[in-house]
Amino acid sequence: MNETLIEARRLSRDFPAGGGKTIHAVSEVSLQIREGEILGLVGESGCGKSTLGRLLIRALASTSGEVLYRGRSLTGLPEKDFRPLRRRMQLVFQDPWSSLDPRMSVRDLIAEPLETWRICGSRAETTKRVTELMRAVGLPEEFLYRYPHQFSGGQRQRIGIARAIAAEPEFIVCDEPVSALDVSVQNQILNLLKELRTERKLTYLLISHNLSVVRCLSDRVCVMYLGNVCEIGPAEEIYRHPRHPYTRFLLDAVPVPDPRRRGEEVPLLQGDPPSPAHPPEGCPFHTRCPFAEERCAREKPALRPDGEVQVACLKPLPGREDSGRS
Repeated sequence: MNETLIEARRLSRDFPAGGGKTIHAVSEVSLQIREGEILGLVGESGCGKSTLGRLLIRALASTSGEVLYRGRSLTGLPEKDFRPLRRRMQLVFQDPWSSLDPRMSVRDLIAEPLETWRICGSRAETTKRVTELMRAVGLPEEFLYRYPHQFSGGQRQRIGIARAIAAEPEFIVCDEPVSALDVSVQNQILNLLKELRTERKLTYLLISHNLSVVRCLSDRVCVMYLGNVCEIGPAEEIYRHPRHPYTRFLLDAVPVPDPRRRGEEVPLLQGDPPSPAHPPEGCPFHTRCPFAEERCAREKPALRPDGEVQVACLKPLPGREDSGRS
């Protein structure tokens, strides 16, 4: 088994809101990401996925809890001691347009991290390295002095990925990396991420609301709801046999291109998530769960092993026959 690269221990992040309220964005999340793996992070909008990703690379400070990188705690580490590690953790943004400075050429955009970390010894060496990175992400050298507005969304995302890998990181948070792209381009970017993972021995946290995207790339899947981890385990096991009711609703909502299932009623998740400023007592999901019992309103379940996965549910769902959705 590979070494644990990133670990979160009871990690939480609160944000102050108006009227003296507090938004509980991430609530005591504990997880491990092993070296070389892709962990998919899924859940509804506003469940805390992006916040958790930024906490793991210390782009946000935690309210409580701890993040460890190769066993070394990053929490409370002075900036001068953390700076050498910052290079090893990068971020690919959701929107490739707003994440790139429109006043900078492709050459300067990709060169910026090289110059920040003093990876190259001269301007000529930097430019040579930029062209190598462009080739690595599928961009021709003649694009070197063009500007972001001259590219398509998929090409801009390739520039963003080149910037991320320029610092020679070990861990990359991919925050909805294809959600802003045309469907025809999404698969190209996913394949690129897969190739770079192998070539450069990268580890990813892949954040997405698209379960098909997560399944395409991920070794393991983590499901979040209202700032809490519901379920985490091997991707195929979770897709085949979801233990948590929320996970099953997410999977059942994925369209299946099977004419034999035409007209079949799909159970939909009812209601809206509670406000993170006023999370319910007990299980965070019990207010929308059709299987909730009286004790679910009183007891907050911890993550417990159930076969190959861990699930935070007082009464995990039994297995079901593969009906084409797995």
